[in-house]
Amino acid sequence: MNHLAHVFLAPDSPEARVGSILGDFSRGVDLSALPDAVRQGVRHHRAVDSFTDQHPDVLASKRVFSRQRRRFAGVALDILYDHFLLKHWSQFSDIEREPFIHRIYQELQQHEHLMPAPMARVTRRMVWHDWFGAYRDLQSVGYALDRVAGRIRFPNNFAGIIIEIRGNETELEQHFLSFFPNLQEFAGDIE
Repeated sequence: MNHLAHVFLAPDSPEARVGSILGDFSRGVDLSALPDAVRQGVRHHRAVDSFTDQHPDVLASKRVFSRQRRRFAGVALDILYDHFLLKHWSQFSDIEREPFIHRIYQELQQHEHLMPAPMARVTRRMVWHDWFGAYRDLQSVGYALDRVAGRIRFPNNFAGIIIEIRGNETELEQHFLSFFPNLQEFAGDIE
């Protein structure tokens, strides 16, 4: 799952939501020096990723991609699933989408002191460029995926993966709609 889904599913505290993103930036970080709620968010992040990686609908979604791009399907699905979460927000939450996103951006800014420098740089860009808002648009998802492809340090076929997403959008969306309620239930039971 990508950043929006992680903060959406995280335990309900700003520190835990910071930890839910920190899960992607925790290499080399002394987690024991962080508040309990941040560590809880990191543990939550890891459990959500583990559940996601094994879910039949996620595995089926990965098989939708061509052999040349399947290696990167997980990365593409992370961002695409944030798009689908935004699109179907009211199906999964009673909280209004835009106020939630605005609150998350405020929390990230207010709790930057809990973040390692690489995470702080990314979350600043996330807020300044409204990544979550941009993911509402499939074209912006394609742009984000191409930027990820450009950062890969070896020859790859990841760029342009949005073409395969568009060609299989209905099937991918159905897999998401089947998977996400299971993930939401699982995430709510994580201690």
